Amino acid sequence: MMGANKAPVAIARDPAALPRLALALLALALLWPGFRLAEFDPLALADPRNRETMGRFIGTFFPLATDPAFLKLIAKATLETLAIATAGMALAMAIASPLALVVTRGLSISRIGPGPGRTAGRLVRAVARFVLMFFRSVPEIVWALLFVRALGLGPAAGMLAIAVTYGGMLGKVYAEILESNDGAPALALMQSGSGRLAAFFYGMWPVALPELVSYSMYRWECAVRASVIMGFVGAGGLGQQMELSMRMLNGGEVSATLLVFFLLVMLADALSAWLRRLTA
Repeated sequence: MMGANKAPVAIARDPAALPRLALALLALALLWPGFRLAEFDPLALADPRNRETMGRFIGTFFPLATDPAFLKLIAKATLETLAIATAGMALAMAIASPLALVVTRGLSISRIGPGPGRTAGRLVRAVARFVLMFFRSVPEIVWALLFVRALGLGPAAGMLAIAVTYGGMLGKVYAEILESNDGAPALALMQSGSGRLAAFFYGMWPVALPELVSYSMYRWECAVRASVIMGFVGAGGLGQQMELSMRMLNGGEVSATLLVFFLLVMLADALSAWLRRLTA
């Protein structure tokens, strides 16, 4: 029969299986001390007493608080949160944009040939990188504590904290986005005698715009979340209202505040998707 003449089919083996397994075991070995130092114990969640405690805590969240006086406070806090995030991001972009242009190696005049300003350019880029690193190395809640001491309680402290921290983050990522795109058009413009700003706007901006917008919108969403966290140290917004509700052990107000916060994140996601389609 024809079937009897068929040779057995060899089963192909993945030649990278052993290296992958070795890397996985190495990663687990390196992560295990971290889990131990973090006191990670998933079995603790299954403990009956812990489940009962979590159940009682979650049970206080219902029903949601819907009295008019509280809803009025939530509406005001929501507007404050949006103002903190939006104004803080606007200031952060004002900080990040010029520093990113300075840091971006693809916009350096020294790329088109040797010149007298090469050493000065390297020094300026190094200073700009240090400023961006310093801004983003300090958590926004620490900046918020500092500005609360300087300006007092209120949304202004949260806005400035977001501006400084996110200015450092945006500047670093903006420069990386510009560097990762094709730099030939900008280089050709500078070789023909144009300045750095013209090379940026005509050589880099059209290509990098969708990524810049997408990341900026993601950071705005993060700023909304951060403004809520900073409210716990007196920087205004939904976080300050949530902290007051938790202090009074009013779970219904906490759950209502969390629901508003969830709706804000949905709004940010929808706005980000719309802007990406607009700039695509």
